[in-house]
Amino acid sequence: MKDARGDAHGAVLKRERVRDHILELIESHRPGDAIPSERALCASLGVSRPTLRAAVDELVAAGLLVREHGRGMFVAPEKITQELVPQDTGLTLPQASGAWSSRLLEFTTIPAGARVGRKLRLSPAAQIVYVARLRLVDGAPMAIEHLHIRADLVPGLSAQELEDGDLYEHLRDHHDVHVQEAVQAIEPTVVTRAEADLLEVPELSPALLVERLTSDTGGRPVEYVHSLYRGDRYRIVSRLTLGPVAAPVAPLPGHHPGIPPGDFAHRDTVASITRGDVQTP
Repeated sequence: MKDARGDAHGAVLKRERVRDHILELIESHRPGDAIPSERALCASLGVSRPTLRAAVDELVAAGLLVREHGRGMFVAPEKITQELVPQDTGLTLPQASGAWSSRLLEFTTIPAGARVGRKLRLSPAAQIVYVARLRLVDGAPMAIEHLHIRADLVPGLSAQELEDGDLYEHLRDHHDVHVQEAVQAIEPTVVTRAEADLLEVPELSPALLVERLTSDTGGRPVEYVHSLYRGDRYRIVSRLTLGPVAAPVAPLPGHHPGIPPGDFAHRDTVASITRGDVQTP
């Protein structure tokens, strides 16, 4: 009788071997190039169609392969990069590459309500500008943004400003609002049917939920945003620089994400660069 654990172990290794082979194909081809069909890959690797398809599905979900019905499988397009760059006082956010644009979905003035009011340090009855917009890269939908901006800081804010150019530049140039700092959190989620329709992905596709609270140079909250980024075309990459710095910095409680506690008993500072890769259409 076969050992069930041995069978399971063999199946895992087989899937991993198939995945590694397809990754080698991806790395040896250019974006947009076709790779062999599922039937051809099954024959060359000696695996079943379900085993191969599981590996392909994983790489499609990861944004490395594109499957086109009736045409085959292709290496996914190149990615554009947005990088957080460390400076003495924190991280800066350069303009991402690619042609970013916005399509306005909703634009209105409403009471802040309890939750948003707490975040913006306003009473629930205070007015905010609520904006929903679809963010596109080179014309392809990339994210849905829900913005909540203090109405008293942006009298006369127009829909045009929210569709053209950089919002923070408009706040600075037209409303004398100078943003300085933002606290941002990112967590995985899935898209609803309505969100899937806007982002042109299947319902329940993976996505990244990004929440950001932005403050001005005086520490006053200006904007609360929650955004939904396509999980198949956006990823977070961190580069860590491990070593001592000229001026000692008091260690923070806990440990750096991704690094087990106790790995740096000498308490050297850990500096990081975090980058968002957005796959172009």
